[in-house]
Amino acid sequence: MIKTFISLFKIITPILVFLLILSGCGTTEANDKDDKQVETDQSEQLKAWLNEVYERDLLLSPEDLTSLGRKERQSELNDMSEEFELKKLAQAEEDLATLQEFKMDNLDEESKISYRLFEDQLKNNIEYQKYRHYDYPVKQIHGIQSSLPSFMLNKHEIETVDDAKAYVERLKAFETAFDQVIQNLKIREKEGIIAPKFVFPYALSDCKNIMGEEGKLLENIFIKDLDAKMKKAGLNENDQVDVMIAAIDAVCGKVNPAYQKLIDYLTLLETKSKTDDGVWKFPEGEAFYQYRLEKMTTTSLTGDEIFSTGKDEVARIHGEMQDIMDQVGFEGSLQDFFKFMKVDKQFYYPDSEAGKTTMLAGYQQIVDDMEARLDEVFHTKPKAKMKVKAVEGWREKSAGKAFYEEGSPDGSRKGTFFANLYKMADMPKYEMEALAFHEGIPGHHMQTTIAQELKGLPEFRKRLWYTAYGEGWGLYCEYLPKEMGFYEDPYSDFGRLAMELWRACRLAVDVGIHQNKWTREEAIAYLMENTPNSQNSCTKAIERYIVMPGQATGYKIGMIHILKMRKKAELTLGDKYDIRTFHDIFLKTGCVPLYIFEERIDAWIDKEK
Repeated sequence: MIKTFISLFKIITPILVFLLILSGCGTTEANDKDDKQVETDQSEQLKAWLNEVYERDLLLSPEDLTSLGRKERQSELNDMSEEFELKKLAQAEEDLATLQEFKMDNLDEESKISYRLFEDQLKNNIEYQKYRHYDYPVKQIHGIQSSLPSFMLNKHEIETVDDAKAYVERLKAFETAFDQVIQNLKIREKEGIIAPKFVFPYALSDCKNIMGEEGKLLENIFIKDLDAKMKKAGLNENDQVDVMIAAIDAVCGKVNPAYQKLIDYLTLLETKSKTDDGVWKFPEGEAFYQYRLEKMTTTSLTGDEIFSTGKDEVARIHGEMQDIMDQVGFEGSLQDFFKFMKVDKQFYYPDSEAGKTTMLAGYQQIVDDMEARLDEVFHTKPKAKMKVKAVEGWREKSAGKAFYEEGSPDGSRKGTFFANLYKMADMPKYEMEALAFHEGIPGHHMQTTIAQELKGLPEFRKRLWYTAYGEGWGLYCEYLPKEMGFYEDPYSDFGRLAMELWRACRLAVDVGIHQNKWTREEAIAYLMENTPNSQNSCTKAIERYIVMPGQATGYKIGMIHILKMRKKAELTLGDKYDIRTFHDIFLKTGCVPLYIFEERIDAWIDKEK
């Protein structure tokens, strides 16, 4: 019996071993499938939660809803109170705890990036709270006195009578919004944080321009805007009359009194303002500035390193400008050439309506010409179109040289490249190509529009903004057309270099102002000496850098990094390198910190190798 069992065991054992091996293989495959399913499930759960949080936060911002073309809460304005800020802090801390319940190991690669980006956003919001009063709610650029009218005129669309009535309700809400801003100014005043003295004339001028002349209500910008929009929408005439009566009452009873109250407080605050412009004057100014540099560049570069990079880049670009001087046969110093470019009339359109119209048409033509050749360097192109528009007269004195405002995700409101034609002597013809490429195509319009049109990503990633990535791209897009054969006129190529030089100088003056205690006048003198830009341009630029510490450093640092990664891909991949794929990786990732972009390029290189 025992012998029989042993004989059977010898026969059965190999079969059992074989079956166990098969069973083990099946288990491994099953485990792999289970792991993959966990990864998929967790990634989908994370995306769903991120979208829930995005929608929750979006519903708290009536102005963002309108910017996205949505009609919810369109009769309201954003809550700008201190209490609301503290609620957002508490919510960020709660969201961070929830996010960290997701395990990175259980996420797919794209979801890991979403996790890191949202975690970075939350931690930044929490960290920023100790510095939340280190800003100027009213300033010459992006201050409420001009940003709120810009929102009403450019974002609040009117298609129905309800949209028009909502417009009027928003006008009534100016009173509360301005009261909140004045309270925020008072909080900062107690902490010794008051805008520099130069800010006040600009802000007061904006306020008075918005209010208009007494007795000329029909010339008020909101009344004219509302009237034009209702007529364009073809609303019933009786409805138009009713809405206009309500709007005039709102302007007289709410809007103008709100502006007057702000004027009164700013007039008082101006007497307490000083000419110490850098953030070094704040209680924790040094730490705050390093924080700003890290956020604006998404690097750990110090102020000294950024300052040194700026000086080196200025010297390099001056050398390339010298080559153009030789090319056009100009005799004299670089400073002589700068002066020639500033004053020679051949480089400027006349300061007339005809000159301004010609310039706007020229910008549109440049954008159209580039758009026709996008297939040479891009796989992915935006579906939504863009337009070129002059900065409105009521804010052109305080606004920057040019800027871009994104359109609505559905394309119903076009993206807009705004050109400031306040002083035509500040808008030379030779800078037109570079400016159009930066603000329009292939610059900010492609970047922001493609991000809005991306599929499969959490919604928050479509609206993220990192200055080094976004403005680094804009500056890179000034350079890219040079490789495509644009800038045929050497003076236009000089304009490209002049704008790159402008961003290189920013590295020096931003650190100079906020770390090295340069005065406003010293910083203006540096720009005047090292660039071909006008006195007015240099003055307005320095004033912008003063009220937006660190922001100006993101452009050149971002461009340098993009070109570095492109060079690395070209050298490593050789024949396998495709610039269109490189651009796809940039544009289809959305706006991210530079280190994540670097990881994406490295992954592409490894895959191709």
